[in-house]
Amino acid sequence: MLFVSATVQVLVEFAGLSYWLAFGVIMVLSAAKAVLVAAYFQHLRFEPRSLTYLVCIGLVAALALTLAASYSLL
Repeated sequence: MLFVSATVQVLVEFAGLSYWLAFGVIMVLSAAKAVLVAAYFQHLRFEPRSLTYLVCIGLVAALALTLAASYSLL
């Protein structure tokens, strides 16, 4: 699953899509990969909900910082 998602991300880069569309697709795929890795490899499924919510807050903060950085590049 991670390999397929990474391959799709590379293909999106070369597909000739508009910047914001490519950015949106890549961000959605990246967030899905992060959730998959956190849930499966870091065993967040078996942790208390409060810890899972804390990790989700960090993920949203990282996404917000990435969006802000990409907007400043224009």
